[in-house]
Amino acid sequence: MSRNACQVINNFTYINLNMRPKQIDNPKYISSLLKLKCPHCRQGDMFTKKHSFTRGFMKMHKTCPVCGQQLEIEPSFYYGTAYVSYSLAVATSVVSFFAWWLVIGFSFHDNRFFWWMGVNGFFLVVMQPYLMRLSRTVWLSFFVKYDKTTAGGKTQNHIEQGSMRA
Repeated sequence: MSRNACQVINNFTYINLNMRPKQIDNPKYISSLLKLKCPHCRQGDMFTKKHSFTRGFMKMHKTCPVCGQQLEIEPSFYYGTAYVSYSLAVATSVVSFFAWWLVIGFSFHDNRFFWWMGVNGFFLVVMQPYLMRLSRTVWLSFFVKYDKTTAGGKTQNHIEQGSMRA
């Protein structure tokens, strides 16, 4: 007798743990941004390198490998990412400030504030490659909207646009 994902037999529920999880049909916006995915289909990788700490970490695909969305809409398109990157750095600093305040605390009688500044500065330098890539993903998502019909593959419209550019 084969069991599907969940089957009730004699008031006992059997769960098949060997089944693979269902592919997400509608990926969430925040998780796709944090994973640096294409904002149009939320599945394709925007960057050629998987990790932020390798040589050439900012090199991007010209088009999304899944849906064919053009990732550089116009020349100098990503200059606006400076504003997003600055906002992400400020937000990271604010979060680390409150975390430091809750865990360690601040005082006028010692130099804990200066220790926080040093630790926060080091943390921002280490996180900068990822924050730069994240800011590009966020910036592109402001201009390219999600379309769940393109998540399965290239649409005819994107294929025609790609052939006209070539």
